[in-house]
Amino acid sequence: MSLEKVFFGFFVLLAATLNFGFFVGDLSNPAEHSVIELYAAIIVGLVATVLKLGDRTQIGAIHLATSLVADIQLIAAAVLFTIVQATMDAMPGHLIATVVSLSGGALFANIVSVVLLVIETSTFRRR
Repeated sequence: MSLEKVFFGFFVLLAATLNFGFFVGDLSNPAEHSVIELYAAIIVGLVATVLKLGDRTQIGAIHLATSLVADIQLIAAAVLFTIVQATMDAMPGHLIATVVSLSGGALFANIVSVVLLVIETSTFRRR
């Protein structure tokens, strides 16, 4: 068993599950979307992106692309969330909906990455 593959799979799955945890809930209710979970998803997603940098295969390039898409969308969501929190007393429903929608796009990218990981693992042949 390759420890590198274990860490890679761990961070890919953790990024997806943290993102899912932030995404789930009423779209317009800020109380159902934890900002801590959003920032944790960003940090773990960035770690997963760094782990994907060394792979020189075609599927590795797709892994990196999906990770970059997820990172950009989560960072955009966090920036919007932070700006709104700093300038307003309460988070309006339409703005939290935008933050959650950005997270949903990142979740889709993470799901693609997990599917690729499963396909790559299932096609691996022992030597």
